[in-house]
Amino acid sequence: MEVRVETVLEGRTSTRSISVTMRTPGHDFELAAGFLFSEGILERREDIREITYCQTGELQEYNVVTVRFREGLVLNPDLVNRNFYTTSSCGVCGKGSLEAVQVRGCQVIPDGTLSVEARILPRLPELLLEGQKGFRRTGGLHAAGLFDPLGEMESLREDVGRHNAVDKIVGHALLEERVPLGDRILVVSGRTSFEILQKAVAAGIPVVVAVGAPSTLAVELARKFNVTLIGFARGQRFNLYAGGGRVRDWEGERE
Repeated sequence: MEVRVETVLEGRTSTRSISVTMRTPGHDFELAAGFLFSEGILERREDIREITYCQTGELQEYNVVTVRFREGLVLNPDLVNRNFYTTSSCGVCGKGSLEAVQVRGCQVIPDGTLSVEARILPRLPELLLEGQKGFRRTGGLHAAGLFDPLGEMESLREDVGRHNAVDKIVGHALLEERVPLGDRILVVSGRTSFEILQKAVAAGIPVVVAVGAPSTLAVELARKFNVTLIGFARGQRFNLYAGGGRVRDWEGERE
């Protein structure tokens, strides 16, 4: 199911529509929080005072999410004044430069926060698929999951858009005050785009695993920000594109 949702950012004296997103309904507050964080508009849990659905008279509007930010917070006008339109297929239209990630303030992810055994990595997409109830019903939903270094899944979110599923995962962690996620693994269905890597970098996630291939820009971003990037993870095999120092007992070739 693909339905439009609008995210509205509200302060004490101003209200502004920030984005229009095509998404699968569910975990909408996490989606809004994760999106605003990934785009650098909000930087921490304390920036969020309240998240609600819009109330129009006596009716709740479940396709409009209002995020009220804390009093005294000064927002970056260059970020807030962007006109975001997000599709389920490609994410934020027009995004695609490493410079944009640097301007957003993302830091290179340090070594030493996570080490994972190579044998664990190729089975993570299978564990993700086992938890995808929506995909089993429809065959048309992507998923993102957050795993610990031993391969135990902590959270899973599904959506018609891969980037939305990642925003929901990041938003969930943000609202629980667990960001940055320096000791966790992000697993995504399908391929890995530049935007998914950008969201992982923003959340401080050191390892990203995907069923399919990464884009060229995703690989470049992973190498620049020291993210361990795994693709084609299935069976007992995977391709390693960046950040091999976090993978123990790896005997394969680097891409």
